[in-house]
Amino acid sequence: MTSRFANYLVVSVYALLTLLSALLLFEVQPIISKCILPWFGGSPAVWTTSMVFFQTLLFGGYAYAHLSEKLLPRWAQALVHVCLLLGAALTLPIAPDANWKLEAGSTPTWHILALLAVSVGLPYFVLSSTGPLVQAWYSRFATGRSPYRLYALSNIGSLAALLGYPFFVEPRYALGQQTGIWSTGFVAFAALGSLAAILATRGSAGRTQERAANQHAAQLPGWRTKMAWISLPALASMMLLATTNHVCQDVAVMPFLWVAPLSIYLLSFIITFDHPRWYQQRWYAVAALVSLGLVIAVDKLITGGHNVAFTFTQELTLHFAALFFLCMLCHGELFRLRPDARHLTAFYLMISAGGALGGMFVSLAAPVLFSTFVEWRLGIVLGCLLAVWVLFENQPQSFVHRRFALLAPAFLLLLAGLQALPQFNATREHELFTNARNFYGVISVLERERENPEQHVFNFYSGRIVHGVQFAAADKRRQPTAYFGPHTGVGRAFRAREDQPHLRVGVVGLGIGTLAAYATPGSYFRFYELNEHVLEFARDYFTYLADCQGDTEIVLGDARVSLERESPQCFDLLVLDAFSGDAVPTHLLTKEAWEAYGKHLAPGATIAVNISNRYLDLSPVVAGLAEHFGYRLSRFTTESNPAAGLFAADWIVVETAAAPETLTSAVEDSGTPRTSVLWTDDYSNLFELLK
Repeated sequence: MTSRFANYLVVSVYALLTLLSALLLFEVQPIISKCILPWFGGSPAVWTTSMVFFQTLLFGGYAYAHLSEKLLPRWAQALVHVCLLLGAALTLPIAPDANWKLEAGSTPTWHILALLAVSVGLPYFVLSSTGPLVQAWYSRFATGRSPYRLYALSNIGSLAALLGYPFFVEPRYALGQQTGIWSTGFVAFAALGSLAAILATRGSAGRTQERAANQHAAQLPGWRTKMAWISLPALASMMLLATTNHVCQDVAVMPFLWVAPLSIYLLSFIITFDHPRWYQQRWYAVAALVSLGLVIAVDKLITGGHNVAFTFTQELTLHFAALFFLCMLCHGELFRLRPDARHLTAFYLMISAGGALGGMFVSLAAPVLFSTFVEWRLGIVLGCLLAVWVLFENQPQSFVHRRFALLAPAFLLLLAGLQALPQFNATREHELFTNARNFYGVISVLERERENPEQHVFNFYSGRIVHGVQFAAADKRRQPTAYFGPHTGVGRAFRAREDQPHLRVGVVGLGIGTLAAYATPGSYFRFYELNEHVLEFARDYFTYLADCQGDTEIVLGDARVSLERESPQCFDLLVLDAFSGDAVPTHLLTKEAWEAYGKHLAPGATIAVNISNRYLDLSPVVAGLAEHFGYRLSRFTTESNPAAGLFAADWIVVETAAAPETLTSAVEDSGTPRTSVLWTDDYSNLFELLK
């Protein structure tokens, strides 16, 4: 009884350690990503780049677990692991230093990787090694029981941490509190991990018995199986990040979408590694093949300019279903090819290597090799090939199967042909002019209505979202369009100061330079732009900057970082136009950010904030800032006018002193926010602003 209780206690320690390490492992990812997100313009690529770092370090942790299990005696393994736990605890807290903020001209990807290595490298390395180590230790005490269920348990902990962050942690705790709570949890993990390492020096069998048992253990599988251990997780990881990029920048540009793909990815691990009965090989192969084919068909209908009635919710559901079935297929096959428990550290090492390779391809190689999200389409084709291979593996060569096998290559050829088409089909209504891709996403210029001189325009796209419009006709190309028409809030702000000589204007977010249309002789416009490709497009394919009647200057880099380092600019009008499409840069709407803006404002200056956003209502945040600083605000909403190239726009105009009459006259109809919330660099919560 005592021995049974001791073994039960040891197994409980291992189970608790597995769960706690998984919670900390996946809780640190959103915490550290949120810490550094403002320093890199709020781009979704910050998350995918961070994922590459974590996947690569996961491989390092698994390599350490494999080598220590194979090469070190038990007492030495325990000593090394306890020392690593102690060293990692001494690096706390994990909050990165502000000196890591991105310098203009620096490469964001490598900057992020270096930052993460210094800030959270050692704690994450130790956490990542816990899963395979604990499963190896568990197999010593629970002879005959599968250690792979602990892997399912770790993924349950990972999923709980991932979903708990946006819904529980982020709304309740500031960043400083989050890092403090996580550090406390890591200290508890280090103590429990040290205990587990010491317990692992004891075993149900001595070293002599262990060596004898190893002589009869299953041989390590051949190279084909090893290649599958790498290629299957590589495809799943590739599709995870490629789908995240695609849905976050092309389908619905809204926050929290990175949570759903990763949750689906983890869920497939939980299901497949819990028990063999959950993975029905043939059923998931058919489901993957059908769902991936539907994704391609729908994507081509939408990007081809066809009038299809798909909401973004329906499209997201289809994308996530395809990702789920493909991940189930990859991870189900992976579990089916699992080795004897003696080789589980090698098994996990190769899984992590595949995951890291897939992530590196999407985040490091693809932006250099491709001008659009080609890796997403490539992953779909590879997924279809895998589904066909699984579907016909070991099937009887009956007449029906042979006939169906002939249709599968034809389907794949059709699929590959569809993938070879341009992202936007050339039609009379719109024709691809050019596109480019970098860390911040894919941008494109489309020409529309070439045969109709009155409506002949060039549109500037970020993903599928239109961010700028300019008419081609010489008599119309100087008209302010999109969100910046004369009757919008920013148009009223310019009209209120049209008689002011030597007007100085700061603009956060260049776009195609539309606001330069409001410039008058003697005025000065200073644009702040994060993406160098946007600047190239604004100069090469649009004429607002070239036609500007005043002086213009472009500052590349994060606007807030640039403003914090510049001498006072004495802006009469500061325009914040960075919240209408891509992931919202929350660091531009915090108390500390507006304190930085304050030193650049002339007496009586105006701040115009474009809060036009399909998914978020940012008005409470701007209202909270105005209330905190004692400013007066007005809100202006205008309807779209396609004939004039105008979008529906929502602006809040903030007056730091007495408001001009042209603004105060509309306050009664402005829809001024009734609630307010104050964001700081330590606390912001987009979830509460969802429409």
